Amino acid sequence: MRIFLIVVLYKIFYGVIIMTKLRRSLLTLTIAGFTFFSMQNAFAADSEYTTKSGKKPVPAEELAKANDIQIQAKNEQFAEKYPKQYNSWYKTSESTEATPAIEEDPRMIVLWGGYLFSHEYNKPRGHFYTVTDVRNILRTGAPRSDKDGPMPMSCWTCKGPDVPRLIAKWGEKEYFSGKWFKAGSEIVNSVGCADCHDTRSKEFAEGKPSLNIARPHVLRALEVIGQDFDKLDRDGKRTAVCANCHVEYYFDPKAVNNVVFPWFNGTDVDSMEKYYDDIKFKDWTHSISKAPMLKAQHPDFEIWSMGMHGKNGVTCIDCHMPKVKGADGKVYTDHQIGNPFDAFESTCANCHDQSKEKLQAIVKSRKHDVQESRIKLEDQLVKAHFEAKKAWEVGATEEEMKEALQAIRHAQWRWDYSAASHGGHMHAPDVLLKVISSGLDRVADARSALAVVLTKHGVELPIQIPNIDTAEQAWKAMGIDIEKQRAKKAAFLKEVIPQWNKKALENGLIDTLPPAK
Repeated sequence: MRIFLIVVLYKIFYGVIIMTKLRRSLLTLTIAGFTFFSMQNAFAADSEYTTKSGKKPVPAEELAKANDIQIQAKNEQFAEKYPKQYNSWYKTSESTEATPAIEEDPRMIVLWGGYLFSHEYNKPRGHFYTVTDVRNILRTGAPRSDKDGPMPMSCWTCKGPDVPRLIAKWGEKEYFSGKWFKAGSEIVNSVGCADCHDTRSKEFAEGKPSLNIARPHVLRALEVIGQDFDKLDRDGKRTAVCANCHVEYYFDPKAVNNVVFPWFNGTDVDSMEKYYDDIKFKDWTHSISKAPMLKAQHPDFEIWSMGMHGKNGVTCIDCHMPKVKGADGKVYTDHQIGNPFDAFESTCANCHDQSKEKLQAIVKSRKHDVQESRIKLEDQLVKAHFEAKKAWEVGATEEEMKEALQAIRHAQWRWDYSAASHGGHMHAPDVLLKVISSGLDRVADARSALAVVLTKHGVELPIQIPNIDTAEQAWKAMGIDIEKQRAKKAAFLKEVIPQWNKKALENGLIDTLPPAK
């Protein structure tokens, strides 16, 4: 009874458990004799699992083989024939600022402890910089050979049309095998024409879009959710090409670290979580809590499809690549891929009769609500990780910790799902608020379970949480020598990147070098 009273007081003090949760906890403790509900052990011995779709990832032997398709990866070669589209695409280079997100919000350094996102994570910028950014980011390390470095080849997969070119040339198995360094001199053109268009087709030569997906893993994922790309209508294809990259995915360790979309049970947060739990997958083990973590990528397609725009058939292209009129009076598709408010008359005003200012105020309010809720979840997760660290330090056992760790996993998955999305507050604010709410519920479960463990081991609550008001303080608290990592990266950029660029130029893969910054 003493333990239970301490737990209840702890919950009330931190404001993370609502009364219904207290009543549920009381009922559970009474019936089960002061024990908690048993959790599913997602990391027990491997066993068979089923999916709602009846489909599963293909084994390495069934990945797409090499073929004679020639992907035209060099974006500049289309500038003369399609100057308006090319020049508007080139304007994505005007999105120059790489804002350091984790320095603005150091909580993320704790949440990603043990994962290289804790070293550097920047807000997104223009497609023009996809190759530059993956080269420069601390997460890809400073490898010196194709046997070295922290990242697999899969990390290139969204970065440009050289990816489908190499998949066609090498086959998927060879492409995905090995380290990121392997393709450093091969993947040199940023996201561009051949990522979305069949540039070899007669239709494209005639000036038609000829939308195309040349990454086999994307086609397989669409088939899982009942979408045969070749049979999709115009709007379906216009959205599907964005799913080349703007999706949640993972690297399949049971094959060759090839990219797989976890849509086998569905595309919502719960269905993907269940799939990950069923296959016993984790992206990494957290450095201080030891929780088996999931890292959401950017589930934009999934969130959009559940939101008001997706349900009403408004596509990514309608808002981010509208039809505009050129100086010659002819209409073309703007490839700058920007904020819809920057082209209001060609985007929002096509459907809405409210003023630009009124719609901006609505979006601002929704963004505020989502961000405010997400920060609350971050705060609770930070405390949960440090509480788990303390529990391990005082001798907690794996059996005592497994419920709390699974709840941390689920809570942070929901936080990351909402945080990693681009514009989720606009695409589906109701979905994000629901996801974050369920994340708050799960982190409450985690901290409740941790309170029991800590009290059992004689720890007085609350525990002391390190000061992480700045990124420097957070890196120190997590044992990260950020200056050492920056020095290694600087040497890599100075010594290795010029070699990659030289080889790419010699092989005719590029005419101009990717920007250095």
